[in-house]
Amino acid sequence: MQNREMPVSLSTDQFLASIRTLAPKVAVFDCDGTLWHPDSGSGFMRWSTQTGLFSPEQSAWIEGRHAAYRNGEVDEITICGEMVQVYEGLSEEAIRSSAAEFFRTEIEPFIFPEMFDLVAELQKNGTEIWAVSSTCDWVVEEGASRFHIPPERVLAACVEVKGGIATRSLRDVPSDENKAISLRRVGLPQPDAVFGNSVHDAAMLEIAKKPYPVNPTAALAEISHTNGWAVYYPAAVRTL
Repeated sequence: MQNREMPVSLSTDQFLASIRTLAPKVAVFDCDGTLWHPDSGSGFMRWSTQTGLFSPEQSAWIEGRHAAYRNGEVDEITICGEMVQVYEGLSEEAIRSSAAEFFRTEIEPFIFPEMFDLVAELQKNGTEIWAVSSTCDWVVEEGASRFHIPPERVLAACVEVKGGIATRSLRDVPSDENKAISLRRVGLPQPDAVFGNSVHDAAMLEIAKKPYPVNPTAALAEISHTNGWAVYYPAAVRTL
């Protein structure tokens, strides 16, 4: 963002006052970088290799594909789909067990406390909360449970599971435009409030009655300035 104008940044009091004035009936949250700090998608990929959940062949394949993604040779939606397809042939029970341990030890300590409290306040006031993420549903559902968001209100990258075994058949990959498409599919063409942190959340921020860029990346901060969106930076993280 050097030599570029920055968007207006809200204090915590200003951020909360804006949301309270809006009194949203429906609020949608991205997860990685928005509700918690780390990237749980790539984190769970590495965890799956380190803990032996993946076979050596699965590890080599997805690591190669992710390297190609970082080099700009694979697009965002493709890699997000492949990062859930790589679990093909594994039992969902084993994946969920691993995801639970991963989230508890690697992600939960880095939940943004302001966002945790915000979701709790909105829920107390009757707001319907949704989580939308391009990370695999096994991890996102685990994280969403910390915020008391039920699985039926989680839209995440996912595959068909048959006979308890993960397949390669993709059901959804909510990233970029697909986030807005996934929300429309569940009857949310214009949520009252949407919270996201990256350029991959821009499409769903644009359909919100009120967009809230949170902890924005440089690319999203630039979009926010162009669109006149005020941004918010959480101050710290907490262990629940």
